[in-house]
Amino acid sequence: MRLVTDFEDYQLLGLNNGEKLESWHGIILRRPDPQVIWENEYESIWQKYDARYERSSSGGGKWIVKNPHMPKEFVVSYHDLKFKLKLMGFKHTGLFPEQATNWNLLEKVVKTRKNVKVLNLFAYTGAASIVALKNGAQVVHVDSSRGMVEWAKENVKLNNLSHLPIKFIVDDCLKFVKREIRRGNKYDIILMDPPSFGRGSKHEVWQVEKDLYNLMKLCSLLLSDNPILFLVNSYSTGLSKTIIEDILKLVIKRDGIITSSEIGIPLVSSNLILPCGMTSYYLNEKTHLD
Repeated sequence: MRLVTDFEDYQLLGLNNGEKLESWHGIILRRPDPQVIWENEYESIWQKYDARYERSSSGGGKWIVKNPHMPKEFVVSYHDLKFKLKLMGFKHTGLFPEQATNWNLLEKVVKTRKNVKVLNLFAYTGAASIVALKNGAQVVHVDSSRGMVEWAKENVKLNNLSHLPIKFIVDDCLKFVKREIRRGNKYDIILMDPPSFGRGSKHEVWQVEKDLYNLMKLCSLLLSDNPILFLVNSYSTGLSKTIIEDILKLVIKRDGIITSSEIGIPLVSSNLILPCGMTSYYLNEKTHLD
């Protein structure tokens, strides 16, 4: 398992009874997490939160803000990167801290070559796009949510990178990939973090078990003659890392390394680890990482 151990602004403080307690640069949030299936006696720290997401018995849920002085938006840093966060629907904040393991890999591979072109699909609020951009890549950032793309633009601006070559696209990822194939565009690095289920900009339905293979197969046609990385992240419990590895082996007919692992975050002052999905990737065998 690849662990996040260098995110100073994020700490996992507790895991208990279907919830996690976490610190985002001193702002304490209490959120549901389906991986936490054990129960312990709650310690006093669990009552010292600024906001808690409470699920509804009828589905969904809402944030209960306990601290009246808590800002509506706040910024966290990872190394020299900055990200804007806020309390969103369905328990999210706009950043997945476990992805820091993938940001570190991305930073290393982008630096191995000049003029690297990166395609980031299901790109959300742009953390991976910012890592690639900051390290010299040309980036195409695609997400079906206009709100998420606007948020990504704000994060790029927050990092003083707006002058660098990045294109923001609001579109269904599958449709965009098909158009890029027709245009003859190629990319050295392709990243994707698809949801288990979603809807495109024009209400297209995405189901990961049904659509992932086809999308990965089409993306393989967008790889340059000498690609660097094709990375797929997944939170879907319905797919094993072996399945995604198998798809990579089927669609990428090139020499290279294909591997995968769980990613996770260790609990502060404990030997417990919260698993946070998995990442599978193809890496060009000629790419030498320090």
